[in-house]
Amino acid sequence: MSVNETRGTEGINYFTTGDGVRIAYRIDGMADKPVLVLANSIATSMNMWDGQIPELSKHFRVLRYDYRGHGHSDTPDGPYSFDRLGRDVVELLDSLHMDRVHFLGLSLGGAVAQWLGIHVPERIDRLILSNTSSYLGPAEQWEGLIAGVLAPGKLPEFAEMFINNWFPSHMLKSENPLVASFREMVLRTRPQGIAGSWAAIRDMDMRRTAALISNPTLVISGQYDTVTLPEHGELIAKTVPDAKLIIMPSVHLPNVEYPAEFLSAVIEFLRVQ
Repeated sequence: MSVNETRGTEGINYFTTGDGVRIAYRIDGMADKPVLVLANSIATSMNMWDGQIPELSKHFRVLRYDYRGHGHSDTPDGPYSFDRLGRDVVELLDSLHMDRVHFLGLSLGGAVAQWLGIHVPERIDRLILSNTSSYLGPAEQWEGLIAGVLAPGKLPEFAEMFINNWFPSHMLKSENPLVASFREMVLRTRPQGIAGSWAAIRDMDMRRTAALISNPTLVISGQYDTVTLPEHGELIAKTVPDAKLIIMPSVHLPNVEYPAEFLSAVIEFLRVQ
């Protein structure tokens, strides 16, 4: 454990970034396995992947972390950027002496994954971009969302917006414990963490630079995803050289809606020699 790391409870560890932000992370699986980093959707925590850890940890040493402003990590003020969110990952890998890893990012995590593939391809082996986009403009549409989520007492309203965007109607109509757990994750996220991340999305445009990604890449899209539309995934797959595209019959969280099919696609892609 390096000097900028601390150990928490329940398997959560922490390290401090170069700009003084404490980031929470967790590692599951054996040390002799290849490392797979998981990056989650906005307004969730590393617990978004709880259902996939038992299977993934059979094949990989799985590293999960909470973005700044999310989960157990610190919440700095002001807008965030993908340059900073990407460097958080690089500094985390440096602190753990991990030179090269597989990286699976969903939604916001998929944008972080694109940044890594563009800027630090030497740190990435195989890249999976799930339910994400290289551009979600125009910028003006994000200003109202950022101001809204920062208004006092508005988080529950935004939590319902997220939940309705993430899950199919049949899961929303039932008293589904998975849906309830995701709602709780949103409600535990600090509004500044959501607003700061939305600012990063507001300023994002990787439609051209994604062509610089040279790592083997799998793009996963949801046929019924209204957040990151399937055509967004199709554009990424056309832009990234030799990328593979899978469209699943899901909304925004195929790892939850179609866990077996999602895991099968991920493991098959990552285990190619």
